[in-house]
Amino acid sequence: MIKRAFLKLAGTTALATMLATGALAQEVTLRMHQFLPAQANVPKNVLVPWADRVMEASDGRIEIQHFPSMQLGGTPPQLIDQAIDGVADIIWTVAGYTPGRFPRAEVFELPFLMTDAGDMSAAYWELVEEQMLDQDFADFKVLGVWVHGPGVIHSTDPVTTPDDLNGMKLRAPTRVTTKLFSDLGATTVGMPVPAIPESLSKGVVDGAVIPWEVTGALKVPELVENHTEFEGPALYTTTFIFAMNRDAYEALPDDLKAVIDAQSGAEFSRMAGTQMQADDGPSREAALDAGNNIITISEADAAPWRSAAEATTAEWIAEMDEKGIDGAALLARAQELLDKHNTQ
Repeated sequence: MIKRAFLKLAGTTALATMLATGALAQEVTLRMHQFLPAQANVPKNVLVPWADRVMEASDGRIEIQHFPSMQLGGTPPQLIDQAIDGVADIIWTVAGYTPGRFPRAEVFELPFLMTDAGDMSAAYWELVEEQMLDQDFADFKVLGVWVHGPGVIHSTDPVTTPDDLNGMKLRAPTRVTTKLFSDLGATTVGMPVPAIPESLSKGVVDGAVIPWEVTGALKVPELVENHTEFEGPALYTTTFIFAMNRDAYEALPDDLKAVIDAQSGAEFSRMAGTQMQADDGPSREAALDAGNNIITISEADAAPWRSAAEATTAEWIAEMDEKGIDGAALLARAQELLDKHNTQ
């Protein structure tokens, strides 16, 4: 009886101590959902490190569970609604997986605008703060936005001029890039990134436009032998959204909201874009090691590409005007922000 009384007293004292120190503060578990395999560069080098920093800064009060490859169900185009509806607490997605839903983000996907992914990601974040938080992104808590490094054409047959795209079935990632490559003469096919390997292997498409960094995870250099890249400004890039369910964020105590905020935002967005472009290098080297053909279009030789792409930009401005958005003004502001954040 004496022993039981002692243990009860000790347990009561320990409980009181834990309550006083906050050690029993309610733990928060957040589910992070995205479409790539866990070993791909973005999960490995951007998303998981972000989650680790959040968990460490919260002293273990936040746990983030990572669900790669759509393990919580659904398809990549459904990710943004999963964040809004609470199917997942945090998601990473391509803005263009839901065509036309984030029109202001599309400005950064226009051809020959991007020279550095980190700089453009910083400009993208600032435009989000200026014009998108109460518009395109009103339904969720935005944690970060960024773009990938220069877009590359990976194809069965070599592509050196726009004429080489005539009749080619080409996977394009977004509404803007679909328009771009259609204007350049290709037959475009829209599909999420995970569908590319099977589509290439079965001949559904003859090529795909994606950055170098993801080609390793998708084994693209094993499926096609030609890769066309551009010197100077990139032919295209793609915008991404890293978002959190608004109710899940608002339910956090203020100190844990501060932890999330400190690891998100402008600096994180620039870092994510910079990391994606840095990850281009090893994947490009792997294609070279495989003996594949890398075609580099010089800035001078890119003139016919630029000329053909002007139609894409003009059409996009007209479409924005129809939506009640001043397309020319939006493009001009994006260019101002790119100049402001230019580190080259």
